[in-house]
Amino acid sequence: MFIQQIIGVAIIFCFIARLFLQKKKNHINAAEFSFWFIFWAMVALAVIFLRQIDELVRYLGFTSSGINVLLYLAVALLFYFIFRLRIKLAKIEDEITKIIKELAIKGKYQNPNDK
Repeated sequence: MFIQQIIGVAIIFCFIARLFLQKKKNHINAAEFSFWFIFWAMVALAVIFLRQIDELVRYLGFTSSGINVLLYLAVALLFYFIFRLRIKLAKIEDEITKIIKELAIKGKYQNPNDK
């Protein structure tokens, strides 16, 4: 392994250790833990087998290296997660608006700006 791969795997193991700590403190549930553990394990394997990924990428006809393809996939995945977060945020905003309207109709909500 090259020094960069060793450093990369060491950083990933720090993330995994932090993940176990978050699970132990009950800051994340089992599903979140499983998702992130599998994600970081796959990233570690990608770092370890980077040469094989380079060969696969070349075999598939891509002109860039394996790390570039992995970075492209990571950026696409990040945009997908941002999209999902935006949808969740909009849903939460709608639910808060609905709750505030119901409380206002019942007379139990006063706007703090109306002093």
